[in-house]
Amino acid sequence: MKKPMLGDKLNEAVTSVLPITLIVLILCFTITPISNSMLVSFAFGAILLTIGMAFFTLGADTAMTPIGNKVGACITKSKNLWVITFISFLLGVIITISEPDLQVLANQVPTIPNAVIIWSVALGVGAFLIIAMLRILIGISLSWLLLGFYAVVFILATQVPKDFWAVAFDSGGVTTGPMTVPFIMALGVGVSSIRSDRHAGDDSFGLVALGSIGPIIAVLILGLVYPTEGAYTPVEIPVTETSKDSVMLFVEALPTYIHEVAMALAPIIIFFFGFNFFVIKLGRRPLVRIVMGLAFTFMGLVMFLTGVNIGFMPVGNYLGKMIGQTDFYWILIPIAMIIGYFIVQAEPAVHVLNKQVETITAGSIPARAMGLALSLSVSISLALAMVRVVTGISVMYFLVPGYAIALGLTFISPKIFTAIAFDSGGVASGPMTATFLLPFAMGACEAIGGLDRIVTDAFGVVAMVAMTPLITIQIMGVIHKFKSRREDAARERIQIHIRGFADDDIIEV
Repeated sequence: MKKPMLGDKLNEAVTSVLPITLIVLILCFTITPISNSMLVSFAFGAILLTIGMAFFTLGADTAMTPIGNKVGACITKSKNLWVITFISFLLGVIITISEPDLQVLANQVPTIPNAVIIWSVALGVGAFLIIAMLRILIGISLSWLLLGFYAVVFILATQVPKDFWAVAFDSGGVTTGPMTVPFIMALGVGVSSIRSDRHAGDDSFGLVALGSIGPIIAVLILGLVYPTEGAYTPVEIPVTETSKDSVMLFVEALPTYIHEVAMALAPIIIFFFGFNFFVIKLGRRPLVRIVMGLAFTFMGLVMFLTGVNIGFMPVGNYLGKMIGQTDFYWILIPIAMIIGYFIVQAEPAVHVLNKQVETITAGSIPARAMGLALSLSVSISLALAMVRVVTGISVMYFLVPGYAIALGLTFISPKIFTAIAFDSGGVASGPMTATFLLPFAMGACEAIGGLDRIVTDAFGVVAMVAMTPLITIQIMGVIHKFKSRREDAARERIQIHIRGFADDDIIEV
């Protein structure tokens, strides 16, 4: 297996950030001019974000994935149900806390403190990770569990203030990131190895799907007990006189994000070194490698969050606000569609997913066709998100029918496609969705409908994007199923003809 290299990760980060950067620059030089100081801040923020993303993903591959594999293997060797459930819950909580997309989302929710959102989401992931593990051990159908828990989600939503709806579904979309997924997938493979039946491998999928329901329910429950009072504070656009002053904004913000990231990663580091000392007992070389990976993760997260919060988000918010103040604010819809199309094409995880589907279908659904389908569907979902910003339509008018279709498809799509679809629900909602599109929608919403509409109408962008793969991948599964049946029928007809010819030859003889 090829070792992760910084050059490869930097290339992935550039391809992820570049499309958004180019679209922003085109807007800045055409319909929404910005000041030179903002342009410098945005450019420097884009550079920091790119480098930070590269170091972070390198660290995730070098440290997070090996830690997940080692811990998953160790706890499953014990075959002790209590050990498996406790460690799964603990890992679910401490890994989610450090998820960068969650940090970005929590910073933008106006009515609830960051820590409350982050810990609620983390506890939700931990609780549902236990359910996911028990599902693997018992062998319960994923389709019925998804149907039951999403029914709970939508019933619970009727009892919760509408201010929490969009934020709750957004929180489910941002948890399926590069920190959480490697751990959860490693645990799933390890636990499924305890079973010896032929369906154990298929049941190892679906952990991420169930894990992403936990945050939705957790935030909805938060809405029942937490006051919703509190005004949204508009994003402050920093004004600087010189390019040096613009760069100093980032330098001055560094200590804040160093402290935040240190607090987020501390539980993972403490857990790993404790677990390694008492259980794993790694040799010097792999331990040094993991320590280096943790250092890369720390550096990457600090640069990522600094670039996002100081450079990217203010410009995204400003552009959305400026377009929203024009007479042709409807142009938000085609702009979002263009961004949606390219943002998916630039997401490295999407290319991995496309290859996975191509392999499963033995090439009957090419990676290129899968990529095009995802790009078009995410483009449409972002257009609908901007329709919400422009009109104020409730997010539930989109999520309820969307999830109804997705859940209905679970009963006709092949099991493996259902598991991959729901595991990949957040794959399209990568870092750029939370860091640029959400602030962009918030700025537009503030200009068009005022500050009171931001929580209800701007949030939900991540949820809309995360919902898309659930439908698209399962439809691909249904297409593959019918193609396979047609090919099997054709092969059977050919075999009948061949047997018929053989019988005729025997009769003639």
